[in-house]
Amino acid sequence: MGKKLHDNSLGLVAALLFILALAGQTLAGHSVYNDQQRDHGEQPVSLAEYVRGAHFGEATFENWESEFLQMGMFIFLTALLIQRGSAESKKPEDEQEPGEKDEGVEDPALHRRDPRAPWPVRYGGWVSRVYSSSLSIAFLLLFLATFWLHAATGASEHSAEKVAHGGQAVSTLRYLGEPQFWFESLQNWQSEFLAVLAIVVLSIFLRQHGSPESKPVHAPHEQTGSE
Repeated sequence: MGKKLHDNSLGLVAALLFILALAGQTLAGHSVYNDQQRDHGEQPVSLAEYVRGAHFGEATFENWESEFLQMGMFIFLTALLIQRGSAESKKPEDEQEPGEKDEGVEDPALHRRDPRAPWPVRYGGWVSRVYSSSLSIAFLLLFLATFWLHAATGASEHSAEKVAHGGQAVSTLRYLGEPQFWFESLQNWQSEFLAVLAIVVLSIFLRQHGSPESKPVHAPHEQTGSE
């Protein structure tokens, strides 16, 4: 059991931090929402009612949407583009050793008979081709799902505010054309793109001993890749 915990500690700690942060957001959001309810002369809601409501859904999916966009975009762009000196980039051709291949571009068909290879690789054909891009496809689908959930819950929350001030409710599709929706989305997207830029550029000059996201401490600045 101890070895299993050690070997999966990164995922377990990340999951624990996610749960704690989500719980904190839920409790704080519930308190904020009920304060708003009282300010408008309306009844507070229970925690169970709150997590089923649009206020919680909009805040949650708005953030998930931007995170999935960031990671999907980062994975896709690092497969296509290069940043010399960055630990997050493939090596330029002039840094590769004779006979060395780009990381991650070896033909999976060469491993079709490997019993340890994932089953899509052993199956071959279109299944293997789809699997070759499955990570970026997964993040794209997660982004699209949370983008729509953000729009749907945002439309509900926006409509409630409109109606409370004598206006008209809006549909999800109409809300997609509202400045409010794009303000919420773009303020998160730009921060995610900034974070990607920071890790790509700072990993050229700075180090973190023991991290696979960093070059070795002794590596020259011009070395590309983490190895």
